[in-house]
Amino acid sequence: MTALDLSSPVAVVGTGTMGQGIAQVALVAGHPVRLYDAAPGFAKTAAAAITARLDRLVEKGRVDAAARDAAAGRLRAVESLAELSGCELVVEAVLEQLDVKQRLFQDLEEVVGDGCLLATNTSSLSVTAVGGALKHPGRFVGLHFFNPAPLLPLVEVVSGFATDETAATRAYDTAKAWGKTPVRCADTPGFIVNRIARPFYAEALRVHEERAADPATIDAVLRECGGFRMGPFELTDLIGQDVNEAVTRSVWESFFQDPKFTPSLAQRRLVESRRLGRKSGQGWYAYGDGAEKAEPHTAEPQAAPRSVTLHGELFQAAALIPLIEAAGVRVERGQPGDSGHSDFPGWIELPGGTRLALADGSSPDTAAQPTIQFDLALDYGTATRIALAPAARVSQEALGSAVGLFQALGKRVSVVRATPGMIVARTVAMLVDFAHDAVARGVADADDIDTAMRLGVNYPRGPLSWGADLGLYWVTEALDHLHDEYPTGRYAASQGLRAAAAKEDHA
Repeated sequence: MTALDLSSPVAVVGTGTMGQGIAQVALVAGHPVRLYDAAPGFAKTAAAAITARLDRLVEKGRVDAAARDAAAGRLRAVESLAELSGCELVVEAVLEQLDVKQRLFQDLEEVVGDGCLLATNTSSLSVTAVGGALKHPGRFVGLHFFNPAPLLPLVEVVSGFATDETAATRAYDTAKAWGKTPVRCADTPGFIVNRIARPFYAEALRVHEERAADPATIDAVLRECGGFRMGPFELTDLIGQDVNEAVTRSVWESFFQDPKFTPSLAQRRLVESRRLGRKSGQGWYAYGDGAEKAEPHTAEPQAAPRSVTLHGELFQAAALIPLIEAAGVRVERGQPGDSGHSDFPGWIELPGGTRLALADGSSPDTAAQPTIQFDLALDYGTATRIALAPAARVSQEALGSAVGLFQALGKRVSVVRATPGMIVARTVAMLVDFAHDAVARGVADADDIDTAMRLGVNYPRGPLSWGADLGLYWVTEALDHLHDEYPTGRYAASQGLRAAAAKEDHA
């Protein structure tokens, strides 16, 4: 371990919410901490706020009074950069402006010793670019904490192009010693989390823009069927629409306007109208006293069919069959081998001949037979909601039969307009693709990517693990179908995913 010794002073420059949080983490870990802010009086105010939070931790029984007193004694607000001269680590959390950060670190180089580790908490700027202005960029790293820093465990340790391995290791070990879960990554737009998470927002926005479903229904399907902690519309309202849109736009521009990262016009209009979410009282949803809660569309009760016929194997949705049988619906078996590719799901035939099939990236309207698609679920046994997308020529009787079948399994059902990939399936396929692309490009290793997505944005599974269980053939096939429907390049499977799928196919 090359973590900083606890006697080593740590400085935090910038005393907003994030700066205060980082300072509290270092302070509770046992370091002397110095706070500096260019705005007069801000550092003292921040020190008082941190002390008050420590007092609340004592009240809650999470910290004892002696530890609180010792931590408060190690905390000092300073009025000049010169007072940071003895620090062994300086973490910057100032404005997300490249020139501001570069000037700050140039000034710090004139103050701190040669062995001092310099770190930026930037979430949107290039670590390489910030460090490029330094005389000794080898000691410069990214330490990207997540808000609130004292509570969220993840820290992305970002190596710029010129970062020395010893500096990155020291930063990693220090974050780990502070009780955090650090992950290593290369300097790439969005790092791990903000890069790979883009489809979670983008696909929901695309479904909404196509008028396939409203925000409340999309959120409910991703929560109750996909297993995500929050839906993308409620989450962006919490983050702030301006903040989320700015990150999306920054990543898109940094990747030279790659269509995979294209921002949403609907979200842009929301920002332009200053409907920024919870902080403004209105975003995708209304907030405040008297605000009516938006409810997802849920189908009225329907009768379940007495029997259905299974053709082939459902693979990714195989858990449905015992659930259907347990609900008292007879499952008959069709002819073996009639589901196409041996690794691809078959379908359930409803009375009257309509097919019920897992969303595969294609539109049900392009199927040869009348088809209703059902969405991918994290776990069909525990999912409490299922989305169905009927083709235009599906009869109301057949749709009612499909709704009743899933209601018999104890699921709420949302009927959405036919759209390629539906909601969960297209989102998960894109997340898996982005994760494999990141591995192939050396952004981070597989374990760190899955850890980052679980801890950084509370995904129910890491996308690489999720993709492995779904089967990469299914993922690439779904993306190929989406690419056929939207031939813009947005859904073109990455070479990283295709290589991993080929390896899986030959395993």
